[in-house]
Amino acid sequence: MNSKTKNMTQGKPAVLMLAFALPLMAGNIFQQLYTVVDTMIVGKALGVDSLAALGAADWLNWMMLGIVQGFAQGFAIRMSQEFGAGDMAGLRRTVGCSTGLALMFSVLLVAIGQLIAEPVLTLLQTPGEIMPNTLLYLRIMFAGMPIVMAYNLLASILRSLGDSRTPLYAMVLASVTNIVLDLLFVLGFRWGIAGAAIATLIAQVVSCIFCLYYIRKIEFLKLKRADFKLTGQLCGRLLGLGFPMAFQNAIIAIGGMIVQFVVNGCGVIFIAGYTATNKMYGLLEVAAVSYGYAVATYVGQNLGAGKIKRIREGMRAALGVALLTSVVIAVVMLLLGKPILNGFLSGTPEEVAEALKVAYHYLVVMGVCLPILYLLHVVRSAIQGVGNTLLPMLSGIAEFVMRTAGALLLPAVMGNSGIFYAEVSAWIGADIVLVISYFFVMRRLAEKEE
Repeated sequence: MNSKTKNMTQGKPAVLMLAFALPLMAGNIFQQLYTVVDTMIVGKALGVDSLAALGAADWLNWMMLGIVQGFAQGFAIRMSQEFGAGDMAGLRRTVGCSTGLALMFSVLLVAIGQLIAEPVLTLLQTPGEIMPNTLLYLRIMFAGMPIVMAYNLLASILRSLGDSRTPLYAMVLASVTNIVLDLLFVLGFRWGIAGAAIATLIAQVVSCIFCLYYIRKIEFLKLKRADFKLTGQLCGRLLGLGFPMAFQNAIIAIGGMIVQFVVNGCGVIFIAGYTATNKMYGLLEVAAVSYGYAVATYVGQNLGAGKIKRIREGMRAALGVALLTSVVIAVVMLLLGKPILNGFLSGTPEEVAEALKVAYHYLVVMGVCLPILYLLHVVRSAIQGVGNTLLPMLSGIAEFVMRTAGALLLPAVMGNSGIFYAEVSAWIGADIVLVISYFFVMRRLAEKEE
């Protein structure tokens, strides 16, 4: 077995998941670092309008990325179960079939992205002064969907085998590449917002090459031509896992775009402040995402090995660690939030002060409610790890309903700041569905065990 892969069916659950999650956390921090630096460079070098243009692209860009990640993570659920069961021949067939499906979907997403970008931005009433830059950024990012899909699939393969270190190294390399290219393209070549998009895609290429190099060194993943055959049964199973997760992410993003529609009506200064905090969203949930990957891999491998009791033990450990982490991160962000947010903003002193007020208010709301988000990631990932992606999809629909209702109704009662509470409402709605679903799923597993 490759030294970087990790069998999570033996050993203390808390230790295993922490050891798995910490490298992912570090990788996600580096990913957020280059997102933050990217935004800071755009905001400081190009001004508030360009920062707002970047923000107006966020949810549509995230929708496409979420679809990619949904398919990749769904395919990886089966991989982790086969690895836990020791079925290496089945694992190779799943990796080969997943590769073919990923290629087809990435090409389809390029076409869809280019077709919908302008109509969706128009529908969202993106302000005319930022529309050209927002559209340019999205067209470049959507053209690179095959690159984004390749990285997410390769990283998901490694994580399903318990290897969280290689994706960390890939992300560190990508972060450094992206920051250097940002400085070169935006500040040096004066390519504006297009330079930021191009830098991001080139950095993803670098991380793809790095992950592929290490995957090719894993002996039991030496694929043959027959492994790439797209059989109907296997494709159906993979799509049954991946499609609900992709749909879940897409519906969450559509809810976000409705929020963006409301935000776009609040003026460029409000958009800039809202964008500054949204760029820190990743830092707030960085540990939650990592724990989620750890839980999904842990649950998948233990289900494959038939160790249902270990799944319950692991969940108790994961929830305790995740909730404690959320409190620590919230405190740090509330203490250091203002100087960090100020780094995103430029313009007249009045503009900066107004945008900072918006940004910090939003950060406080999310920070105080952060444990709700961490519960969401852990429980959703556990349910996905057992191979049930339909119930988490329902939680995504609950998020959509709550986020949309909050964005449309709360500002009428609370003013523009009501938009901030729409996000927390979405987390609460998802948690209600997920907690009920978790007990349902575990009861079904217990019945099978008997």
